[in-house]
Formats: sequence, C-alpha cells, structure tokens
Amino acid sequence: MNFALVSRLLSVVLLVIALAFASCLAISFLLDADSVRGLASRAFLAAIGTTLAAAAALYWAGRNASQRFFRREALSIIGLGWIICSLLGSIPYLILTPEIGVSGAIFESVSGLTTTGASVLEQLEEKPASLLFWRALSQWIGGMGVVVFFVAILGFLGAGAKLLYANEASGSTVEFEESRVQSTVLRLIYIYLGLSAACTLGYWLAGMGWFDAICHMFATVATGGFSTRTESIAAFQNPAVELVGIVFMILGAISFPLILSMVRGRFRKLRQNTEFIAFIGILTLSSITIASVIVLDGTDKEVLHAIRSSVFQTVSIMTTTGFATEDFAQWSALPQSLLLVLMVIGGCSGSTAGGIKVNRVVVALRLCVLTVERSFRSRVVRQVRMNNRVLSDQATNDIAMYLILTGAIFLVSVQVVSLFETFFLMDTNLSAVHACFFNIGPGFAEVGPTQTYAPFHSRTKLFLSLLMILGRLELYAILALFAPYMWKRLD
Repeated sequence: MNFALVSRLLSVVLLVIALAFASCLAISFLLDADSVRGLASRAFLAAIGTTLAAAAALYWAGRNASQRFFRREALSIIGLGWIICSLLGSIPYLILTPEIGVSGAIFESVSGLTTTGASVLEQLEEKPASLLFWRALSQWIGGMGVVVFFVAILGFLGAGAKLLYANEASGSTVEFEESRVQSTVLRLIYIYLGLSAACTLGYWLAGMGWFDAICHMFATVATGGFSTRTESIAAFQNPAVELVGIVFMILGAISFPLILSMVRGRFRKLRQNTEFIAFIGILTLSSITIASVIVLDGTDKEVLHAIRSSVFQTVSIMTTTGFATEDFAQWSALPQSLLLVLMVIGGCSGSTAGGIKVNRVVVALRLCVLTVERSFRSRVVRQVRMNNRVLSDQATNDIAMYLILTGAIFLVSVQVVSLFETFFLMDTNLSAVHACFFNIGPGFAEVGPTQTYAPFHSRTKLFLSLLMILGRLELYAILALFAPYMWKRLD
C-alpha cells in the first residue's frame, strides 16, 4: 500500500469539501436571518478550518509520495475519502442542530453525500438557509462523487484515474483510452454542470424562487431527494415543477457516458444500449401498473391525478431520488411491493442513481434463462450480451457474486437493526435497511415519505450510515478496508 500517495490524494478531496463549506458560508451572509447568521457563520468557519487543517496534515504526510498507483490505492482513497468527508460534513449539523446529536449529524451528512435523502431533521422551513444549502449541495457533490471531480483535474494519475472513475462512478471504462481518461471524465462533469444549469432554469420557470430552484436542482440531478420543504415537492402543488423533476431525475439516472455519446451525435448507441431500453421500459410499465391499480382500488378516483402521482413516484423511486408528492406508504399492497422492487433495481450504471443498477438485473435475468435452458439442453453454448457487447465469463461471475453479496449483507443488516430496534415492528426495520442500503431515503411504515429517522437509536443511525456508504460505493471500497492484505506496505 502506498500510504503517502493515498494521504496526498485524500488532501485534494478535502479541499473540494472546504470549497463547498465556503460557498455555504457565503449563503449564510446573504440569506440567513439575523438571529442565526452569527451561529451559522461560526459553524461553517469551524467546518472550513477543520477541513483545511486535516487537508494540510494529510498533504504533509504524503509530501514525498511516489506515483505508484494500483487498485488497492484506488479502493482505499474511495472508501476513506467518503468516510472522512462524511465525518467533516457533520460539523454544521452538530453546531446548528445540536438536538439531533452526534449520530444524527453523521447520519444526515452521510445521507447527503451518498445521495440517499433519508433525514432526521424536522420542520425544515425553520432551519437556516445556509444549512439547507449544505444539505442540497452535499448531494450534488456526492452525485458524481468527490473523487470523480478531482480525477478530472489531476493529470498525473494516468491509469490510476481510470481505476478511480470505475470504482467511484460505477461506470464502464471500456471505451476510455487510458491516455484520455482525464479529459473524458472532465467532459462528463461538463454534462453534469449543463444538466444542473438546465434544471435550475426549469424549476425557476416553473415557479420556484432562485434559492429553492438551486437547492432542488442539486437534489434532482444528483438523484438525492433532499428538499427545502418538510413536505418535499408536494409542498409546491405545481404540476410544472413535478414535470421538470421527472425529466431531470430520469436524466440523472441515465448513464452519463451514454449522454456524452448523445451530445457527440452518436445516436446509434442509444438504440444499442440494452440498459437504457430496459430502464425506460421498466419505468413505463411500472407507471401504468401503479396508476391503474390506485384508480381501480379507489385510492385515487381522479384518473389524471393518479397518472400524475404514479409517474412522479415511480420515477422518483426507481431513480432513487426519493422526492414525494404522495404518501405512497398509504397505497395498497401491489403498488407498494412494486415500488420496493424498483428501489432495489435503481438506475443505470455510470449515473448518479443508487440501487443494484439495471444492467446487473438484465444480466442476472439472462443468466437465469440460460441456466433453465441448460437444464434440458446441457450442451448448449450461448453468449450473454449487454449493450451490444459479449460479456466475458469473469464479468458475469462478478455480477453474480455482487448480487449474492448484496443479498447476504441486506439479510444480515435487517437482523442487526432488529436487534437494535426492539420497539419497532419488522416492516419498519426492514424498510429502513432497504431504503438506506439502496440509497432511496424514504421507505414504508415508520420511515415513510412523511416520516423521519429521528426516532431510531443512535447506534442504529450509525449502522444505517455505514449501509448508505456501502450501497453508494457498491460494497467493495468499504469491505476492502477490513481486509488485512489491503494494508500491506509496498516492498
């Protein structure tokens, strides 16, 4: 392990967080009420000072680092970077909302950076504007990932940049030339910034004020779900706002390399992209099904309103954004169970969405069909294809093992939360794990879209925080930190 290089690169990650805190400090001077401006400015000054001090210490420790960069270093930078950033991100919450405690502050910080959207805060309208801005901004940073941002500006990484992007953004780097990874990731960030600007303008034209438009843009493009209102998007009661949200939640959940191909005029890739076709197909079919059920069972007797609410909630849940216009925890069993499935599936690889990703679901289903066929045609040989490419045996095995490991961690986590939370029923504990591990945010029962995670015990909040990071980083960058071989020094 090249500890010095890991330390130096982590210092760059912390500089990004310090800049984010500085922008929140500016918002405090501009928008916070006089009664809270002093405390809010001190909170963000403390966060900036602590972050810069940590960055300086890490840079000094890695000042003589060699540039030997391998997969171990990439995983450790990702895992440690998210943990350190989450701890530093909790400072403003701890100072401005001391009633939530240390565990609540860490939970809120992790939820923001992992774009989960689960919250322990209540009565958001009473919170300082600077804190609401930090909640939303943290999701925007976490959407593409802090590491992706600094890969774009660090040219000396070479092949290491490719490793960092692949582990951070869950994206395919098959089409990336190692000599051009930096410029390609930079273009992806341009796409992210372009979507952000368009989304902000869309929300403003739909009737939001500039502050609400910017904060909701942060949460929409990043598929995070934090709102400036306690009632989320439902507080605006505006179909135009919901339409803008639907469009940009979908764009945020589509593979960013695919969007880059579209910008370059390579529209043939859209037709060839199995994952995109499956993603749109699942969204369409699920929306139609949920709208039909809630009309037929009497949950919503107005057809147009049922279509509007089902489409928005389907998109919000499958993209793992978590915005709410309806209390879907009150819907009947079939719509709820379908939403649970969408929570697990999530968006496309290389996007800001959570979940296990559509591409893995498609490959897993094809492997199941192939296994059934082999049960009566043992000599059949078929290739598994994805996005017009043949997948290697190693790729399909990796997907199978990831799904098995995800299922095992989920089942164990439900037992752990049930051990901690003996006063909640199983449906609440199960839903909490489900919503946090797959980075959704709102769930069902006591953690529904109109509820918060505040009633949970401190140890539960910390455990759910770990699950959010595990889900966001797709397991390995965190699990690898517990492997002894990971920390052996280079010879």
